[in-house]
Amino acid sequence: MAQDPNYWFPAKRYGWGWGLPRTWQGWVVIVSFALLIVLGKFLFPPKHDLVALIVYILALILGLTTICWYKGEPLGWRWGKRTRP
Repeated sequence: MAQDPNYWFPAKRYGWGWGLPRTWQGWVVIVSFALLIVLGKFLFPPKHDLVALIVYILALILGLTTICWYKGEPLGWRWGKRTRP
């Protein structure tokens, strides 16, 4: 399968989902996601606002999944690299 440079996230070779980013924009998304997760621990301390922290993290996951859906290769179960005659 030819790699399309417009896709920030390539499909995984095996299984379902996306792999590590292919472009700098994808890396910005992943690093931002990780930093926002860490920031959430300080914004919503688990001892005081556990429900708020869980909702915050679920919202971030939804946002990341949405970005991957629109900027990643189409999903489908993959069994590795296929060789065609």
